[in-house]
Amino acid sequence: MVAGWFAGDGEDFRLIGTRCSACTSVFFPREDGNCRNPGCPGGDLEEVALSRRGRVWSFTDSRYRPPSPYVTDPELPWEPYTLIAVELEPERLVVLGQAAPGVTVADLTVGLEVEVVPGVLHEDAETTWTTWQWRPTGVTA
Repeated sequence: MVAGWFAGDGEDFRLIGTRCSACTSVFFPREDGNCRNPGCPGGDLEEVALSRRGRVWSFTDSRYRPPSPYVTDPELPWEPYTLIAVELEPERLVVLGQAAPGVTVADLTVGLEVEVVPGVLHEDAETTWTTWQWRPTGVTA
């Protein structure tokens, strides 16, 4: 888990970004130093919860083990996964993330409404690494 990028559970689960008080630009991942907008004189950055729902902007699947420096256990079988780029219209952002388990490219179309849900990136006997995932609306886990 990356601290400060998401929070909450169930219907309260949200991605967390920041908004510049001067130009109102929204950033994800969050920005805690300076406004990233090159045309902005700079302002205070405030934490904001991002929209829970958005529309599929693009998608693809990962069917091969990425090369180094990606860290993966070569002893374990590779599990393909689906990546979704989601447009959050109110924030004027596109956020990339994995699809929820069971969601494949066959389930997706550009413009389809999806929602952000909590997910597990990896787990072992000692640790569970959490993340966000995208799931078509109206689909339950």
